[in-house]
Amino acid sequence: MLTDKHCKNAICPPDKKRARFTDALGLYLEVSPTGSKRWFWKTYSGGKEGRMALGSYPATSLADARKARDAAKMQKADGIDPVLARKVQKLKSSNPTGDTFKVVALEWYAKQKDRWSPGHAERLQRQLERDLFPWLGERRLREIEAVELLATLRKVEERGAIETADRGLMLARQVWCYGVATGRVERDITADLKGALQPYRGRHFAAITEPAQFGELLRAIRAYKGGPIVRAALQLAPMLFQRPGELRAAAWTEMDLDAALWTIPAARMKREKEGKEYGSPHLVPLPTQAVAALRDLYRLTGHGTLVFPGERSHDRPISENSVRTALITMGYTPEVQTWHGFRATARTMIAEVLEVDPLVIEAQLAHAVKDANGRAYNRTQYVNPLR
Repeated sequence: MLTDKHCKNAICPPDKKRARFTDALGLYLEVSPTGSKRWFWKTYSGGKEGRMALGSYPATSLADARKARDAAKMQKADGIDPVLARKVQKLKSSNPTGDTFKVVALEWYAKQKDRWSPGHAERLQRQLERDLFPWLGERRLREIEAVELLATLRKVEERGAIETADRGLMLARQVWCYGVATGRVERDITADLKGALQPYRGRHFAAITEPAQFGELLRAIRAYKGGPIVRAALQLAPMLFQRPGELRAAAWTEMDLDAALWTIPAARMKREKEGKEYGSPHLVPLPTQAVAALRDLYRLTGHGTLVFPGERSHDRPISENSVRTALITMGYTPEVQTWHGFRATARTMIAEVLEVDPLVIEAQLAHAVKDANGRAYNRTQYVNPLR
């Protein structure tokens, strides 16, 4: 076995690359020709010899090297690979920014922000700052318990914001998952809150899906005596069943009435930031009735940019409330039929009554292909079957 005197006097002969001085139980001191001395512990895994560095001499004394060896042996006896455990620990300690909830949340936010639309990014940041940071921001992520997170989210529930509390939990889950991935915390505590919050049941947009009742609605739209711009939007909504924001902000440059095709730029679609910037435009075939309605409307608004300009400013489209109010005037309250509900009406009746291929309907609705791999390759727009 080595002594401190042996370690201090150990040298490497000039004709060797290195010299080893064995202590006991796999511990040895390796000396290089330059005089540097390092401690190693010999390991075996899968029949192959390896080694684990334990520090440099004299910074790590003989006694300290033996303690480090014994600690590594205990880890191995417990089924833990000491070399791998040390690598993991180094990775965990490589987060110089800190490990408070606020630090981890903002780090996660910064890495994801470029994928989101500006509006979505602003909403998430506002919720972090309003609902989570005041109570959890300065706490170390690994020290926060599930009951603390629950108490924080119940403050949101207490003001009647059930949906916001549910979104807050989903937001916290993303932060904890990121914390686990970066070694700031061992596990995701948000899983412990399952069933602890008031259940949020998302509201569906009211929609008529019975053919006879829908026929009555179409006749009411045809008889509507309101302004021509809103009347045209009312007529086109059930024909084209696009999202209200996409229809009301339509520009004449997007319309090719001769080709009976409406091309909505990717930037105007409901997509993530990448899809808006690099995605394909959405193609909407125009039926004969839609072309006729648009030609009539062109005589009124074709001199401007927007298909459905507002009354006060022709640079801004009609509001979503304009069609909502028209529906209410006809006796169709938000509990019966909504503008957005025309999409559900179309999805249900075209599939059940006309028995059209669901893929064709989903393409017209601009819904993403749900198969994880399909989106990258299936870019079919189904323009012809929709005419």
